[in-house]
Amino acid sequence: MNIIQTKLDGVVIIEPAVFGDNRGFFMETFSAQKLKEAGLEYPFVQDNHSLSVEAGVLRGLHYQLNPKAQTKLVRVAAGAIYDVAVDIRKNSPTYGQWVGVILSAENKRQLLVPQGFAHGFCTLVPNTEVLYKVDQYYSPEHDRGIAWNDPALGIDWPVSKPVLSDKDGKHPLLADADNNFE
Repeated sequence: MNIIQTKLDGVVIIEPAVFGDNRGFFMETFSAQKLKEAGLEYPFVQDNHSLSVEAGVLRGLHYQLNPKAQTKLVRVAAGAIYDVAVDIRKNSPTYGQWVGVILSAENKRQLLVPQGFAHGFCTLVPNTEVLYKVDQYYSPEHDRGIAWNDPALGIDWPVSKPVLSDKDGKHPLLADADNNFE
């Protein structure tokens, strides 16, 4: 497993070891032991799986408030996404900064998005399936979001007119968002 640090403290790209031959490939998509050895110890409690039928579907930017904040380990089983993490920790030197990474079934990369970050992704191809582990259960009363197109963030999304849910189209700007991360 190869761990790649990003410009945001705690957000890392994970490249699992892939063993391929004429039949296909094998890889471990998760190993608590190997992550712990890399200093990444999270008690994941739930797996989530989404299908986006169209290219240009944008989901996010999502997070849960403390004490139900979530760390996410994101990967793509089919298709490809542009995956984004935004630092929303108010006292962080990188507050309001973001990192974007292409995750695909082909490159098999994963993105670890710790608590204190908003997360979102945009599908790059049709029929994209995203799987992610979380270390806290979904809590509707702690569920929050930030506008995908907040000009203060300046995220370079691969689409200008994404396919959004009603909920994702109504999130506030970061400056106006409910946020209890220090």
